[in-house]
Amino acid sequence: MDNFLAPHSTEAMAHSRLSEDWLDWDISRPSFDESLVAHCASYHAFDRYLSEEDLFIPPRFPSELERVLRRHAYDSIHNAISRSRQTLKPGGYSRTCHLAEQSIRSVLNIEDNARRLLAWHRPNTPSPVTVDM
Repeated sequence: MDNFLAPHSTEAMAHSRLSEDWLDWDISRPSFDESLVAHCASYHAFDRYLSEEDLFIPPRFPSELERVLRRHAYDSIHNAISRSRQTLKPGGYSRTCHLAEQSIRSVLNIEDNARRLLAWHRPNTPSPVTVDM
């Protein structure tokens, strides 16, 4: 995970904060912290992808990879919203999703991250198809 999001990155720090203070992360601020949730969702999306959680058909192209990561981020955002005791400001959901999407895109656009992530779940060697009769 550190190869894609360093421990001092905004995403890793947001994930750490939410993980450590899961029960009361939302009461220290007067409103829903869109940035914190978005960056944590981005971190969680990459973590979930790398652990192969709920990945039945691995993506083959960068656009498919981004869609998978965005879906994982949206799940994380929904979980945070459902757990939060703060209400979202008008447009807050869209802003949170947009921030998470920007974060995901920025990680994918660094060097060869997209290629490395696509290769993560590919078999090293193609397995021959054999038919026993």
